[in-house]
Amino acid sequence: MTTLLLVDGSSYLYRAFHALPDLRNAKNEPTGAIYGVLNMLRRLSKEIPADYSACIFDAKGKTFRDDWYPQYKANRAAMPDDLVAQIEPIHEAVKALGWPLVMIDGVEADDVIGTLATIAARQGMQTIISTGDKDIAQLVNDHVTVINTMTNERFDAAGVIGKFGVPPERIVDYLTLVGDTVDNVPGVEKVGPKTAVKMLAEYGTLENIIANADKITGVVGGNLRKALDWLPQAQRLVTIKCDVELPVTLNDLRHLDPDKGKLITLFEHFQFRSWTKELQASVGSEQGDSQAIEVSANVASNGIVKREYETISTHEQLDAWIAVIENAKLVCIDTETTSLDHQAARLVGISLSCEPGKAAYLPLTHRYPGAPEQISLDAALAKLKPWLEDDKRHKLGQNAKYDMHVFANHGIRLRGVIHDTLLQSYVAESHKPHDMDSMALRHLDVTTIKYEEVAGKGASQICFDQVDIERATEYAAEDADITLQLHHALYPSIAENEKLEFVYREIEMPVMPVLFCMERNGVLIDTAQLDAQSRELGQKMLELERRAHEDAGQPFNLNSPKQIQEILFEQKKLPVKKKTPSGAPSTDEDVLAELALDYPLPKILLEYRGLAKLKSTYTDKLPRMVNPATGRVHTNYAQAVAVTGRLSSTDPNLQNIPVRNVEGRRIREAFIAPKGSKIVSADYSQIELRIMAHLSGDQGLLNAFAAGEDIHRATAAEIFAVELEAVTSEQRRYAKVINFGLIYGMSSFGLAANLGIERGAAQAYIERYFTRYPGVKAYMDRTRNEAKEKGYVETVFGRRLFLTEIRASNAARRQGAERAAINAPMQGTAADLVKLAMVVVQAWLDDSNLRTKLVMQVHDELVLEVPEDELSVVQERLPGLMTGVAKLAVPLLVDVGVGGNWEEAH
Repeated sequence: MTTLLLVDGSSYLYRAFHALPDLRNAKNEPTGAIYGVLNMLRRLSKEIPADYSACIFDAKGKTFRDDWYPQYKANRAAMPDDLVAQIEPIHEAVKALGWPLVMIDGVEADDVIGTLATIAARQGMQTIISTGDKDIAQLVNDHVTVINTMTNERFDAAGVIGKFGVPPERIVDYLTLVGDTVDNVPGVEKVGPKTAVKMLAEYGTLENIIANADKITGVVGGNLRKALDWLPQAQRLVTIKCDVELPVTLNDLRHLDPDKGKLITLFEHFQFRSWTKELQASVGSEQGDSQAIEVSANVASNGIVKREYETISTHEQLDAWIAVIENAKLVCIDTETTSLDHQAARLVGISLSCEPGKAAYLPLTHRYPGAPEQISLDAALAKLKPWLEDDKRHKLGQNAKYDMHVFANHGIRLRGVIHDTLLQSYVAESHKPHDMDSMALRHLDVTTIKYEEVAGKGASQICFDQVDIERATEYAAEDADITLQLHHALYPSIAENEKLEFVYREIEMPVMPVLFCMERNGVLIDTAQLDAQSRELGQKMLELERRAHEDAGQPFNLNSPKQIQEILFEQKKLPVKKKTPSGAPSTDEDVLAELALDYPLPKILLEYRGLAKLKSTYTDKLPRMVNPATGRVHTNYAQAVAVTGRLSSTDPNLQNIPVRNVEGRRIREAFIAPKGSKIVSADYSQIELRIMAHLSGDQGLLNAFAAGEDIHRATAAEIFAVELEAVTSEQRRYAKVINFGLIYGMSSFGLAANLGIERGAAQAYIERYFTRYPGVKAYMDRTRNEAKEKGYVETVFGRRLFLTEIRASNAARRQGAERAAINAPMQGTAADLVKLAMVVVQAWLDDSNLRTKLVMQVHDELVLEVPEDELSVVQERLPGLMTGVAKLAVPLLVDVGVGGNWEEAH
């Protein structure tokens, strides 16, 4: 039978955009939706042979349904800018693939599809519709089948019943009852899918339901009767029109041969490398991959990497691989383990690769029933240890710090790691995902085996040592192989850029082993003190709860937003400051803070929330996180998270312990030094303001810092036009808020709210500030313009800080990106300086054979555990080491404090 294949392009481009990672080419142009749509069309062409085919898209502008109902699709958000940018390239590529493209003004894609399917049925054709839109199910009949390529679902009449509970001919009735929130078509209030199916099962059709509306009882019956006048219009809106006047005939929909030359040009521009290579091979063209480092014997003439993966199960195989890696210039190494906890993880196996496409997996402790014999863990590590610990044997990893921990857990210090693809991705494109799966798709056009595919997911997930060795080899060897290929794809672009190479070679790679040492060191905490504080916090929370109940005049759950909402806005009639997406009054922290200025209950609730967070996050949790083997807390420092370059601390998070209240500072008191040692804190003083002075070159700021003046007092003197000595504490406070506020891009509105003054007064302060410090204003204007032009800003050292919303059509998002553009170079430079300091300090500790340990890094501060007999030398050398890592236009200053605990030292 003749087949017509129709693709709902509009449905798929949205789904592809939201389902795929934020793929971009070298020009920072978004390509994820393009890749998703084209990938689907390529698959369909192979899987469904069709005599006729078309890809149908919605045209711009309104349709006839908007004339029927002006609120149609009124609640739909504007198409994201990154998707808008991909529409024309998608259309161009679809046509180059040979697919007829249909797009008719004033008509939706669904109506075009319905009309074509109806015409085809009259001519005895079979129609297959590929879509992700549930409305299309109403078209299913003996001649029409619907498939969803993205979920592999296929719907004939039985499939529609299985999916929706009603047959295709009742889908319109079903949609009329439940409504369509996406298209802003109301249904019957409180009637969901289950209720609609039940009603249709009882009465057969929507017409019969309406006829029997008086007999339907309860809330559903009442709501149905309220909607009776609306339902005919809803039914009209959700019905696909199948008699649209079309400018094309079925004969116009014969699939054409792809325009390979055009596709190669497009694929090269989009950087779809594997597709480019396939096409180049098919037309006999051989063009090298500009990002390849070496052409491997394992790379076919069309550029596609062939795979040869080996399971190392004998000593002879292991010896042969050791001989290979001993002589390789660079070897990728990866571990499979029992846990993601870097302190607890034990080896299950090791994978190796030193040539694209060739890799091996060495299983060591797989323990499932019937598992084949494996080389013993001790014997394998004894053979590998000399190579693993050899600095001169160069190694590559993906998040190699984790692998360093794993080997350390087995008494081996992994050395010679000179490359890490996680950090390469972070340096090259900090705003993208840096997991191997996302990078493989983005840079290699390779879909990798996911962990869940070999180990399961959720409650049924098994440990890797239970995975079949043959399947484990496919997964683990691929990890090493793909990581090596990613290095070949990523590193050349870093190496050819002097600034990026500096950030990678001199900051990120050297700080990785320092972080490893800090994580191994851990920090000692006083669990007894935390337990006592936890009890005190609990008592204070009970007292706050009592006061809240007294003020409300009734008991209520202080942790329930719904109950708080009822008390504040329904009973107390407090003013609604903002609403949640569902339209309910918001009770978030900003709202409570604003209300707390005038009302006592919101202030009590805020205090309660603050104490509850301290108790659950720190005083209750930290004692449970003490490692029983070391008696210490071992956080994880993630390098590749914050786009500014700052480190992220997790499990536990040591970055967010509050310091502005007594309770928060008391938590710091629980971070202690062991007997015979002290805690030393070394903190860069006003680092971001100093960086602002350097970046802006403003002479007033430069002079103030050079003279060693109190910068906030100096700013106050300028703004309020008084002598330095005459500045009051209140004026200094205002100046401090202005100094820090402006480097975070604070507006006059934000400054007014922060200082509790009129917006006009705040604007006057800002204007006076810029008059006194014109270099700062020039820097801000210059930075905004550069950010819009490039899509990123840079730190002093050349780290790129991407701003994906800097060209957004949405004003709020764009302005947020502009504020970030001003602050990011300062935050990023401060992060770079701290990392450089960590590298220098750790190198000095190692070279001096000191027992002093770096134990924490928080914001602009290094925290060390120092034996008392080394205290004087550390206090003497630390400031010079930290201020000497870079020479800025203003002097760097480091404050050093000493104490028995962190709070005393800070």
